[in-house]
Amino acid sequence: MDTVLLRESATLTDLKRGYLESDEAFTCLCCGERIEKGVIYPVGDRLYEARRYIRHHIAAAHGSVFAYLVGLDKWAHGLSDLQRRLLTLFYEGRSDEEIKSVLGAGSLSTIRNHRYILREKERQARVFLAIMELLHERQTGDAGAPGRARTGKGPVGAGKERRTRSRGGVGEEQILAKYFPHGPEGPLQHFGGSTPAKHKRIIAAAVAQRFVPGRRYSEKEVNAILEPIAEDYVLLRRCLVDFGYLRRLPDGSQYWRSDIDEERMNPVDRRKELKRLAREAKTEGGVFQIRNTQNGMVWIGVTPNFRSLNGQRFQLEMGSHKSRALQQAWNEFGPDAFVFEPLETLEEPETGYFDRDGALQKLKQKWLRKLQPFGTRGYNLPSELGEEQQ
Repeated sequence: MDTVLLRESATLTDLKRGYLESDEAFTCLCCGERIEKGVIYPVGDRLYEARRYIRHHIAAAHGSVFAYLVGLDKWAHGLSDLQRRLLTLFYEGRSDEEIKSVLGAGSLSTIRNHRYILREKERQARVFLAIMELLHERQTGDAGAPGRARTGKGPVGAGKERRTRSRGGVGEEQILAKYFPHGPEGPLQHFGGSTPAKHKRIIAAAVAQRFVPGRRYSEKEVNAILEPIAEDYVLLRRCLVDFGYLRRLPDGSQYWRSDIDEERMNPVDRRKELKRLAREAKTEGGVFQIRNTQNGMVWIGVTPNFRSLNGQRFQLEMGSHKSRALQQAWNEFGPDAFVFEPLETLEEPETGYFDRDGALQKLKQKWLRKLQPFGTRGYNLPSELGEEQQ
């Protein structure tokens, strides 16, 4: 099942522990792994009942619930890259002095100011959650009209833009003329990181019209549409997502235009739509390697979902990867020196119980024996050979 749907149905307690519980099973919020109750799960020479096994699975496959949640895209939590990095360092128990050293910039007062801003964000989030809970309670008996309190249509902020256009459309037309000298269907000019946010939003609204409502696009298809429009098409794609004109699955495998119908979709229909997307997006896991292109050394790892490899990159960027040798090399050579490559996909049976974690570890052992990524050849430890888990 797609993790977007899982997170939308999760309570705060569920999100913190990393799994959903039903009468029959536990379901991992990070990858959708389903752990049946009443089954004993073998891991090496140990046996786990379902509740303990789901916790083992989360630790073994995802590191921690914190690492998974903070590694999600910005649209999921609203945190900037700097805030995510700071929160990771706070989570690791680093002192302000250590954080200043890791960041290589700022001062102790700057770090303390960031702590204050994050605590303020937490206080605001609590109030906002209370407001939304009261809103949902108010609408519980409102005859299938959830969301009626919101009268605007389209992406958040779109109503404000329409009011701006009605009062002074010339200003917006001038902005579009500046960036689209050959017309709205032509390429962008003078567009980049220094472009004002207000202008980016107007540009994103115009570019969104080139996507067909209701159609699903792969990231490759999105890039093919945006590349002729802007040299920095990655920034343009980010603007479309950040301003709500394009929606996407967390792994970036599917994008679609956000339109009026979706914004007014009731929760039941939205859940059905997310389930449909989940069926279309097949999850595949297996063995992968992180390869240093400068010296050929590799680190072998496993994942229940290849689309979650961004989590490995995020851990390395935050300086918190479980392989100290790989982390040291990443710090020395830099991110551009490394590539992430799947080696073998895990084949899973259609029905019946399947020990995915055990199968993944067997695959890992196979590739450790084959590539011998130890010492001068790689960043794994020889002690990993023969172990059922890291």
